[in-house]
Amino acid sequence: MRRPVIAGNWKMYKTQAETHAFLDVFCPLVAKSKHCDIVVAPPFTSLDVAAQAVRGTSIAIAAQNVHGQREGAFTGEICARMLVEIGCTGVIIGHSERRQYFNETEEGVHRKTKAALEEGLTPIVCVGEILSEREGNLTETVLQRQFEGGLGALTPAEFSRILLAYEPVWAIGTGKTATPEQAAQAHRYLRELAAVRFSFEEASALRILYGGSVKPDNIKGLMAQAEIDGALVGGASLDPRSFASIVNY
Repeated sequence: MRRPVIAGNWKMYKTQAETHAFLDVFCPLVAKSKHCDIVVAPPFTSLDVAAQAVRGTSIAIAAQNVHGQREGAFTGEICARMLVEIGCTGVIIGHSERRQYFNETEEGVHRKTKAALEEGLTPIVCVGEILSEREGNLTETVLQRQFEGGLGALTPAEFSRILLAYEPVWAIGTGKTATPEQAAQAHRYLRELAAVRFSFEEASALRILYGGSVKPDNIKGLMAQAEIDGALVGGASLDPRSFASIVNY
């Protein structure tokens, strides 16, 4: 039985003070929520505050990005060792906004995933198609390219430590949401790719999150699908009561 994961990606929102205020409200609301893993991904400047605020709880803190090298002359970048030191246990890699606005490639996703794994972080690796690709019946082509390019060179042991997040880009911040059936179909295909590249056992154990306008009013329908193992929540994770409602689906 795959344990569900509900992760909140705050993107470029919340100062340190706002992070502390959020967690003051959120933590008690999910204190008895033992049915799933809970992850919060604040911006870099709030990671330390968040890690301290959730100490003693079951809430994990993840970063939203990481560099692919262990260290070096990379002005403005953060490496995996720094994230571990500050209290992170996970990191989001290859988010659609990183791909769209910062030209992240499959090779880059692979390097970052390896770097995170080497330091003991859990990568949440994102894949997904844009609207024109969905309308052009290219969803599976895109997912195969992203899966094989970003994850195909991992060893089975490395692959067993990642989380995958399916993000239909056309459903992020647009108000559109993939139906539970559409999401499940994409998740099923990703699991088939994992079975071919790795093994049926690895594919069966892989946890795949859905990320695309997840809200309190659609989380139950999504989580009712056997192929959906959790959610990567954007805007709805910025309000503590809204996010707690999603966690407590």
